[in-house]
Amino acid sequence: MNLPNVVRNHVVCTAGHVDHGKSSLVQALTGVDPDRWEEEKRRGLTIDLGFAKTSFSDGSSVSFIDVPGHERFLKNMLSGVGSVDVCLFVVAATEGWKPQSEEHLRILELLDVKRGIVALTKVSIAEPDLCEIAILELQEIFEGTFLEEAPIVQVDSLSGEGITELSAELESLLSVTPVAKDWRRPRLWIDRAFSVKGSGTIATGTLTGGTIAVDDEVFISPGNYQTRVRALHTHNVDVPIAYPGSRVAVNLSGIERKSLSRGYVITKPDQWFLTSVIDADLQVLQNVSNEISRRGAYVVYIGTSEHYAKIRVLGSKPIAPGEIGNIRIFLNEKIPLVLGDRFILRESGRNQTVGGGQVLDPEPVLKASKASPDHSIERIIRERGWVTTSHLEALTGVKREDTVPGWIVHPPLLQKTIQILQNQINDAGPLGIEISGLNDHQRAVISLLEGVAIEGNFIRKEGSSDLNNHPFLDDLRSSLFKPPEPESIDRKELRELVRQGYVIEKSGIFLSEFAISEATRIISSLLNEKPEGVTVAEIRIALDTTRKYVLPILNHLDEIGVTLRRDNVRIAGKRLK
Repeated sequence: MNLPNVVRNHVVCTAGHVDHGKSSLVQALTGVDPDRWEEEKRRGLTIDLGFAKTSFSDGSSVSFIDVPGHERFLKNMLSGVGSVDVCLFVVAATEGWKPQSEEHLRILELLDVKRGIVALTKVSIAEPDLCEIAILELQEIFEGTFLEEAPIVQVDSLSGEGITELSAELESLLSVTPVAKDWRRPRLWIDRAFSVKGSGTIATGTLTGGTIAVDDEVFISPGNYQTRVRALHTHNVDVPIAYPGSRVAVNLSGIERKSLSRGYVITKPDQWFLTSVIDADLQVLQNVSNEISRRGAYVVYIGTSEHYAKIRVLGSKPIAPGEIGNIRIFLNEKIPLVLGDRFILRESGRNQTVGGGQVLDPEPVLKASKASPDHSIERIIRERGWVTTSHLEALTGVKREDTVPGWIVHPPLLQKTIQILQNQINDAGPLGIEISGLNDHQRAVISLLEGVAIEGNFIRKEGSSDLNNHPFLDDLRSSLFKPPEPESIDRKELRELVRQGYVIEKSGIFLSEFAISEATRIISSLLNEKPEGVTVAEIRIALDTTRKYVLPILNHLDEIGVTLRRDNVRIAGKRLK
């Protein structure tokens, strides 16, 4: 699908210690107060996520997510930084670096945010020397982080000092920041859900991974709701389609407001794998006071969701502060995750951020004692052996060409499957083996086999005796109208002879195809002499057979139109010349 030219959309989040001026700065940049609640305005303290939007001279738009700085509202902060392009890191010149500043910086690094600008706020009420010292301190703190080369802009939101310069720096940075990619697999983590009179339920979030259009069918988890997009609103405009990187309000049909909350996810049906058990790597922060093991009460933050979780360290040793290790995470709900998704891990008992990492396997197939996950898609294929193309895409987000129709296969296992099936065919009799009896993997490799022939439901070695030479056919041909019972033939072979037309089965009697053609010739001769019709008895005598066999023969000839029953006689049918 060729997408039309669309506005460049970017999402910027604020970060920094409480009361360092994040919300005031957003308002100065956009003209919109991001604090939505009366309590926030009364206390002058951001409690929940706030949102604002502005545009630049090149037509690009930027949405700001203002996050709370107080540690008591850290989970709200975590809900706002999961899908951002750029961070606006705020530090007050009057206070300098504070504990929440440090925690926010580490969280942003764990979430792999790569670009940012630093705003040194409240410079109009700070001595110039204090501002210079604060800048030197920040340059030292940011050394080795993603903000090492970030510009530090001195601003004052109330007086407007430095706001123009900050806006220009932000526009310059976003002009070289890639827009969100369209993988045709949309996912929107809900950060707000509310109802509007006359419109119904509205869910908002940052759209990633693909587009959503009005009238699209969508799937919401947890809860497993399937519903329809009634309308879309992005950047204060009603739109028919929303693109990745946009802040989007989705008007949902047929779902109540109480059924949704922050942390729910909107996706397209059947595109994502829902999981509650994942393997992941974990970078433990240096300042954590204890090693990480399975003991402890943990909370995992992914997207806008918060989940109570249990963990198990993969390996024999706990993960020490400052080190990286692998863990298995057991979530309390199933959510749509993919290889590479990032998360933050906090220990609720100690009320501290432990670290973070990324998903290495959304569907672990090995026991924890044997698992050794990494970032490799090849490892995911190898551990499963066989994986459908759609399932691999759901697990990894990557679409790969199939090895055999519908499947991607670990090469050694593919060769083993081919060899086993080839041996089975070589060892089978003239009929070969039934295709319907093969499993999905064996059926998928049939096109890769060499020296085989397919006849109906059977696959056999090419050049082996075909069924036309089967001994049972000789038995039937030697006694056309008194055929032997099928005791000398395998039932599968008999069914295939019937399917291929070498044998005719009627009322449990098995006849040679030649018996039908010869019976047709004899009855035709009788009808030449008696066109008004011949009786069953006359036909039985002419065929030198018994009633047991003549009736199945006549019934078959009636069915194929050679004869026609009229009262107690048979006359010529349409197919009898």
